[in-house]
Amino acid sequence: MSDRAGRWVTGQGGRHGRSVNEVATDLGCDWHTINDTVCSYGAALVEDPVRYGAVRALGMDEVLFVRRGTYRTKEFTTQLVDVEGTQLLDIVPGRSGDGPKEWLGGKGAAWRAGVKVETLDLSGPYRAVLDAKLPHVTQVADPFHVVKLANTKLDECRRRVQNETLGHRGRKDDPLYKCRRLLSKAHERLDERGEVKLLGLLRAGDSQGDVTTTWHAKEAIRQIYSHQEVELAGVWIDELIVDMASEDKPIEVRSLARTLKRWRSHILAWHTEKLTNGPTEAANNLIKRVKRTAFGFRSFTNYRIGSLLYAGKPNWDLLATVTPW
Repeated sequence: MSDRAGRWVTGQGGRHGRSVNEVATDLGCDWHTINDTVCSYGAALVEDPVRYGAVRALGMDEVLFVRRGTYRTKEFTTQLVDVEGTQLLDIVPGRSGDGPKEWLGGKGAAWRAGVKVETLDLSGPYRAVLDAKLPHVTQVADPFHVVKLANTKLDECRRRVQNETLGHRGRKDDPLYKCRRLLSKAHERLDERGEVKLLGLLRAGDSQGDVTTTWHAKEAIRQIYSHQEVELAGVWIDELIVDMASEDKPIEVRSLARTLKRWRSHILAWHTEKLTNGPTEAANNLIKRVKRTAFGFRSFTNYRIGSLLYAGKPNWDLLATVTPW
């Protein structure tokens, strides 16, 4: 393959997100010829030392990479993202703390000192990485994942009460099954008819009041983010922790209380930084787009280079000058 064709192929596969097979068909080449070319030129672009500079706000999240073997064992990768610059920085294997810890350890002390904020999705391993490698940063718990956890606990409570009262999973005529979507809605989004229906179904299917209590706890957690002042939000969380940890509350509500206590400072940090994990999730979406186009990956190298070319914002002006690796 000529040098000119190699650069064109790299732009098609990386910049425009076309699959290797599609480009190979257009040129009448073997799949491996095109893939090796994209990896050679692409590696030179993604490893460019000035592809990204100082990062103030860092985000981490995992994405399913591949399912391998007879039992379709899942393998994950961790994405590191510049939250303010909305740029994919790098991808490391696994979703434990080992990969990110090694990646951060390879950065200079000056670069690590420039990171001031980290957004998290309530992941314990990622939190441990930051405590070890970036102890000075402000860790922000993503609001979406906090509210999502509250909704998850509400659904767990609904299913538990359903089994305890009727002895089976939800069926279409069961009151608690009928109200499952209304329970997940924000209270202010329920019109008068919807609220009357929800309360009626809860009276019919929630004789002990556990689901109703957990629903109120979910709405109270959502109210954390309606407070603009961090001091007021802190008082609200403290009162919630005390109230929800009471022994007369359902086990799901007590579990939420323990989570609020463990992540209190991280939840409150959102009120000062106003940063979320949204840009990290957006980068994940771009990676999944590359995976769909390629019908999946088995090689981590191909997966990493393809994703970074598409979502890592390489300097494409350098493509005409780089030496393939």
